[in-house]
Parts: sequence; C-alpha cells; structure tokens
Amino acid sequence: MANKKVIITSIPIVIFTALVVVFWFSLGNDPTELPSQRIGKEVPEFRLSNLHNAEEFFTNQDLPKKPFLLNVWATWCVSCHVEHPYLVKFANQYPIPIIGLNYKDERVDALKYLQKGGDPYLFSIADEDGTMGIDLGVYGAPETFLVDGNGVIHHRYVGVIDNRVWNTIILPKMKELDPNLEQLEAAE
Repeated sequence: MANKKVIITSIPIVIFTALVVVFWFSLGNDPTELPSQRIGKEVPEFRLSNLHNAEEFFTNQDLPKKPFLLNVWATWCVSCHVEHPYLVKFANQYPIPIIGLNYKDERVDALKYLQKGGDPYLFSIADEDGTMGIDLGVYGAPETFLVDGNGVIHHRYVGVIDNRVWNTIILPKMKELDPNLEQLEAAE
C-alpha cells in the first residue's frame, strides 16, 4: 500500500520535471526557423497559371535569372495583411524581384487584394490547390524563400517580413546571393 502511495505521488513530480526539461531546451529555438528539405535544392518543377490571367501559365523557366524572393501569401492569411504594405515598400525601394505564390486562395479575392493594397510582385503564380506549396514544404502563409539566379533555394523565412526582418535577415542574405546589392541601405 505504501509503494502505491509513493508511485502515485511521484508521477506528478516526474511529469513536471520532464516538462521543465522540454521547455528549457526549447528556449533557444527560433519559431521562424522551420527546417526545410528544399534548402540547397532548386525550386520544384511547376506549371501553374498566372494569377492575373488564368489562360497564361508560368513554369520554372519564367523565374528570374538573378536572386529573388518567392513569397507565399493569401487573402485569408491575417499575417499577410500585416506584411503586404512592407512588401510594397520594399518592391519600390529595392531592385530585388519578388515573385508571389498565391496559396489556396480565390483568384477574385486575390486580385481585389492586390488592386486595393498595391502589387509588389514581378508576377503572381496562382497555386489554387496548394500543390506547389506542398512541394515547397509550406506550413502556411506568409512564408518567403530566398532563391539564387539558378533557382536554388538558400533560405526560408516563416512569418511577417517587416523592417526589422528585412534589415536583419532578408537584405543581408540577399546581399550574400548578389554582391551587386552590397551598396543598398537598410529600410527605414
């Protein structure tokens, strides 16, 4: 009987200790750093329609031949609404192409969104059923991939790109991919 009492009273202590250990080791983890199987690999092959013209299709051949950002976004994504004005600003301030991947969205809603808030994208790919997102390993939106001129993914950022993220993560990594960007100043 005494052994049962010891076991029952020690279970909460063991569970508490295990939780403390898990949380302790999680403290240093960055939630925006999600591992990606695509880092160091080319953008997956795709053939998807132009968001602005459903009869026109884009493939890997249409991707820029210089470093660019591939931004996954959707109108249903609350964080994308926060990020969008920053992308418009960066597209106007910097010579870095941004390709939009409109993820699991209604075309009509996406077009209204871009018309109202501005269009920061060199072009937008309609990924209506999410196949390209799946191939990229997208968890949700917004996510942004930094891609070199050969179509190889070098970095993945999950979350809103604002001035801080642009200045501390995106711009420095893009400068590594394209030395011609070295003279660019940080965003205000």
